[in-house]
This record gives sequence, structure tokens and C-alpha cells, in this order.
Amino acid sequence: MTPSAERATHGAPRTGRRAAHHLATCSALALIALPGQGALGQEATAVFTLDPITVEQRDELGSEADRATSMYVSERELEQARTGDLKDVFSGIASVSVGGALPLTQKIYVNGVDMLNLGVTLDGTAQNNRAFHHVSANAIDPGLLKQVRADATVSPADAGPYALAGSVVFETVDAADILDTGANFGGNLRLSYSDNGETLQTGLTLAGREGGFEWLLYGKLADGEDYTSGGGDRMHGTRAALESYLAKVAYEAGGHRLEVSAQRLQDNALRQERANFGGFRGVSDALIPYDTTRSSYALSYEQPDAIGLWDPRLHIGFSESLIDKPEPYDSNGTSNTLSMTAENTFHLGAEDTVTAGVDFQRKRGHYFSEDATYPADDTESSRNLGVFAQARLRPTEALKVSFGARFDRQDFTGVNGFEKTFQGVSGNASLTYAVTEALALRGGVSSVFGGLVIEDNYLYEGLRAPGSYDALDAVRADNATLGFDWTQGALTLSGEVFVTRMDNARSSTSTFDFESRGFNLGATYGWGSGFARATLAHSEVRVDGTIAGSWDAQDFGTPIGTVMAFEIEQETRISGLTLGGGLDIALDEEAPDPTSRDYEGYTVVNLWAEYVPPSLSNLTLRAEVSNLFDVEYADRATYGAEYDTITTLKEPGRTISLVAVTRF
Repeated sequence: MTPSAERATHGAPRTGRRAAHHLATCSALALIALPGQGALGQEATAVFTLDPITVEQRDELGSEADRATSMYVSERELEQARTGDLKDVFSGIASVSVGGALPLTQKIYVNGVDMLNLGVTLDGTAQNNRAFHHVSANAIDPGLLKQVRADATVSPADAGPYALAGSVVFETVDAADILDTGANFGGNLRLSYSDNGETLQTGLTLAGREGGFEWLLYGKLADGEDYTSGGGDRMHGTRAALESYLAKVAYEAGGHRLEVSAQRLQDNALRQERANFGGFRGVSDALIPYDTTRSSYALSYEQPDAIGLWDPRLHIGFSESLIDKPEPYDSNGTSNTLSMTAENTFHLGAEDTVTAGVDFQRKRGHYFSEDATYPADDTESSRNLGVFAQARLRPTEALKVSFGARFDRQDFTGVNGFEKTFQGVSGNASLTYAVTEALALRGGVSSVFGGLVIEDNYLYEGLRAPGSYDALDAVRADNATLGFDWTQGALTLSGEVFVTRMDNARSSTSTFDFESRGFNLGATYGWGSGFARATLAHSEVRVDGTIAGSWDAQDFGTPIGTVMAFEIEQETRISGLTLGGGLDIALDEEAPDPTSRDYEGYTVVNLWAEYVPPSLSNLTLRAEVSNLFDVEYADRATYGAEYDTITTLKEPGRTISLVAVTRF
């Protein structure tokens, strides 16, 4: 049907030790040391963690069985992506695809599943506010991130409600991540310029601490012109026009920590009528204004060093997306989520815990217009109260298990006054088992109650009529995954198969059954001064049992097919100079509908060089060449590649970027 008007890392225990595992593990190269203070360094010399296993170990639950399919982005990857976008953050993880050529429109798919169906948090605050379907609900600036983790397919009960097919966790930088040991003030200044689009970015981070107080301020501005595709065509409406800000204040004393944070991201510029692909007449210069703002706030309390049976955590958060499109029809869409969690972790032993608590989410979508032709003031809302418990145990040296359950009650109110209460139980179980010192097996299953999903607020007009909600019911997702990790010396091989099935997936006033299934493979080899890594992911999405295209699976998944990523990095004999590069590959795929065009494959080459002058250890210089051979392509996860009526928004052609970072 045509449209209408790794670094993948997979955890597993080893007998007597923690071995390097995960698709993207570089087991022989845990750290890359670069002169100058790192974004996450604690010494006078910057130390960026290259290996995701080290980042995993900083996650207090990183070795647990329910993290077996988790994918961690290394500090090194985040540092390199700070002047890029979410595509750069996940560039080496083949199983995480980012479609859309603009931060405004980028949508993330984990194992082929749209991130709208995952539990997404930023500093613990629930995100996933349903936005206009031609833009993203989760635009996030990589410049302010310190940790990123994707829990693919199976999530634990304490991940919160609506984690139908996994979760994605973003954490922003703290003052302690910026400051040298013993220093009370510091920061960094980051400048970058890209020739394709003439884009200039400026980012400044300041941090300080005194006594038990610490604070951080971050700001970034990006401005430029439209870029050109690999075919030399100007992609109208693609200019950078981004403002991003973060403020944090925390106080820690006597084993107690209280933290407040606020984040805001705004993009205000002329864009294509349908910003994610242009229009049905193709990408043109007939642009209209888009004013988009995302904000997220968090207040949290915890006892970082707590042990025994009392280890509480309290969190209150609010996130909001505003998509204002004044032309045509004065369209104003606002969606937000208020979230609260109160939980306690009972430490039963050195490696045995039970986390239990209650959580609450209030979601609201609102569409407003004073246009005389199509006036509107429509709202959908839901309130979800949940109770949960998750046990994480190690029965034997070789076996780790995690299992949990939650009960959710949702009160839903529709556009036309419809009201109904939905409730259900969710359960999950995961385990990892070390067969030998080299080989570990892992797997997990879950059945998740998702309530009635809030709809895209730009589609509320069709929900005003009586009976619009009669055919809708609560969505439920069933998930399963099975995989292995094998490590021999510096070589790591990993793989898994997965399936996600959703019943009663909502499409405005009707429902359908959705499925994504496939497999992931990876290989990594590390040596003393570098590493090489390759990942491959294959996924297939179905709607009501039939292989689906972008339109049919919209907001739940997208047809990815087979994609691959390859990366290599090497220190040189020149002190301070490191070279690297990578490949982004998608294979040709047949369209699900014989009347549609097939998906074209592509191979994109990226190269970079980074230099830290030995005499200026606080300065890092980086040069990048993206899309070296000027390939004309749209990312496989970008909407609409199979439809003749759509001209997809192409990715930038060859782009040379220069980045300078100074730390003080």
C-alpha cells in the first residue's frame, strides 16, 4: 500500500572471570590514552574508553543476565560523535539503525523496532512523547551524553512501563566527568566546521564543585546551509539550525545525593513540507517553517554507596516535545510525559539483589489550531500506575539469572471523551551460562503489557467521531532472544536470533499484529595499538503476517533487511596521531510489494585522523572525511525508499570536517 496525502555488545559471564564479550568488544584494547583531559577523564591526561566492556562495568548492573543483549556505546565513540548526530553515536552497531538525514527527523530502530515501542529515558526521565510522524520523538544532542545503552528485545521489570521490545538509556555528563581530580573548576571548548553545508558548531562546557555541591553548564550552537547529496543535488531544507543546552546541580554528603537537571534542544528553520522525506512531489525548494523544541527535566535522590537491605532511589521527571508548523493550518502539537519512580534495591548477597518499587506515568498529547478552515483543540491522555519487582541472582559460578514481573493499570481518555481502564501483568526472565572458559550461552523471554498507546497528535482529527476508539485494545508484546559469545585470546565472535511480536498494535482507530524477527552477528579482533570490528544485522518486519513496508509498519518498525558495519583504528608511530575508518553497508533487498521499487544497496566509506600535539596535551585536532566516494543514498532506515511517489531525503555527499577541542 502506498502512502496517503555494533558497537553491539552482548554480556555473558565466564567461569572464574569476566571475559570480553559483546559483538563490539575489543578484548585486547580496553583503553586508548590521548593527551589532554577527556570528556570522561579523571586525570591530567585524557583517557577515553574504547572497549564497551569497560563502559559496561561502570553500569552497576552491567554483568547481570538481563543485560545479556545490551549494547553499550564506548566513551571513545561518544567523544567522536559529539559534533555529529545520533547516526554517529550508533555508527558501529549494525543492529541499531538511524533513519533520517536531519537530527530533527532521525528515528532509531533497534532490531527493526521503532524506538517509540521501547522504554526510553534521559537521566532517568521517561521520553517517547509522540510527535508529528514526519519528525522524531527522540532528538538528542550527542554532545551532552556520557553513557548510552540499548537493551534489545527483553527489558527487566524495573525499566518502567511501555518497554514493549526493550529500552534505550541516555545519561548526560556530570561535573565529575569534566573536572580533573582535585580541581574545582574546568571545562572544554569544542569547534567544528563541515564543508558540505558550511556548518559551524560551537560547544562550551563549564563545571565546578565546592564542598558537597557540584554544577555543570553546557551549550551548543550549530548553523549552516543546505548540504548536497552524493549526486550533487542540493537537499533543500537541510540546513543546520540547532541550539542545545544542559544545566545540572547536585549535592552529595553523608551518603546521600540529590541532583537536578534541565535539558533543552531547539530546531527552528525552513524545512520540507514533510521534513523526513520532502513531499510526494519530491524534495523541492518550496519550504515551510518548522519550530521544534524538546525539553527534559529530572529530580533524583539516591544513596550511592548503600548496601544491605536499604538502597532507595526516588525520581521525578518531565519531558515534552513541541512541534509547531504554522503553515499550513496553524498546526501546533504538544506531547509530554510526567514520570515518577520510587524503588529500593535489597542486597541479599555479594551478587544477589531484588529491586522493587512503584512508578507512575502521565502522558498527554494536544493538538491546537486557530486556523479558520481547520480549527482544533484536541487532547489524548493516559495515566499509568505500576508496581514491579526484579530479582538478579547468581545460583552458581557459571550461571546468572534475572527474572521479574510488574502490574500496570492505565486510565485512558480519548479525543472524543472516550474513557476506559486497561490493566495487565508483564513478566520476564533472562539467563547466561558459561559452558566453558571461552563459550557462553545467553537467552531471554518476556511478555509485556503496553496499555493503549497515545496517538500522533497531528492525527487527532480522525478521532473526534463517536465510536472511534471502540476497536482499540491494550497492546501486548512477546519477545524472545537466544545467543552466544565466544572469546579466544584477542578474537571475539558473537551472535543471536530474536523475535518480537505485538498484538493490538494501534493504528489510529484500528489495530494490527506486528512482528520483527532476525539475527545479529559480530567479530572483533584487538591488538596492542588498534582494533578491527565487524557487525552484521538482519531483520524483517511483518504486519498481520505479511512482510511489510515503511507505511504499513510506521511507528512500530521499518524494513531494514541486511546491513553491516566495519571499523578499524590504529595508533601510528607518530606520537599523538591515530588513524581510523569504517564502512556502512546495506545489501539490495526486494520490496514487499511487487508494485513497489526494490531497496537499493550502498557502501559508504568514512575516514578520520586525530592528533594530540605532544607539547599541547589539552588540545585535540581531528579531521574526518565522510562518504569518501560521494555515494548517492538514503539510509536504509529512512522512510519511503520503496515508494515511487516519494523522493527520499538523501544523506550528505562527501563531507570534510575539522574539529578542535581544548580542555581547561
